[in-house]
Amino acid sequence: MKRVRFRDSAGNVRGGRWTMEGGEPVVTAAAGPYGRIAFGDESYPPEEVDVLPPCEPTKIIAVGRNFADHAAEHDADVPDRPMLFIKPPNTVASHNSTVTLLPDKERIDYEAELGVVIGEQCRSVSEDGAMDVVAGFTCLNDISNRDDQRQEQNWVRGKAFDNSCPIGPLVATPEHVPEDASIELRLNGELKQSANREDMVFSVPELISEITEYMTLVPGDVIATGTPEGVGPLTNGDDVAIEIEGVGTLEHSVRIP
Repeated sequence: MKRVRFRDSAGNVRGGRWTMEGGEPVVTAAAGPYGRIAFGDESYPPEEVDVLPPCEPTKIIAVGRNFADHAAEHDADVPDRPMLFIKPPNTVASHNSTVTLLPDKERIDYEAELGVVIGEQCRSVSEDGAMDVVAGFTCLNDISNRDDQRQEQNWVRGKAFDNSCPIGPLVATPEHVPEDASIELRLNGELKQSANREDMVFSVPELISEITEYMTLVPGDVIATGTPEGVGPLTNGDDVAIEIEGVGTLEHSVRIP
């Protein structure tokens, strides 16, 4: 199943399913001519509703340097355990939004990532049981302010600023997302990042086990699993598309005052 949250024309926030009429769910969140957002017996063309972030995380636990090629492009070592940092709820932005970023910065980068959405409250989860607490997967952009990130250790200014985590457009349950699912980012239509889940240093079960050793995760929390090589700067007016096999495509534009 592929789940969405949306606001209908009456202003109601609803949950639903992303489907294709006359067939099985498709591997894209950008609806074709028969795409509908379904809620009970009602359905809406996607352009008639506002697609919201597919979950409401109390926190986003992000992972640094989880792709060896990305560590290499920053002249950094691959860590011997997951490198973790937090992006709070103020960072969340939605599919098809225009995200307003910080002004007067020399470099703010895109980072395409697979997001793991937690489905139940959990603590001290084993690797063997990790997938039992996963509601599904989504697309995520860990937008990073390099100016300040390079000057601080905790990365609050570099990673936790408003709108720095577009998520969506939906949550795909695990059976839709292959173990070697591709992760791609296009900037203004040009392919900039391309990798797959198998390139991760630490797998999804390893990350869940490590994180829940230290903290409780609750439904809607997200683990951002790291970005592959190819990160680069965003400029005012850019269009970003992050596509993950089995999930779909997160799209947003960029405004830099």
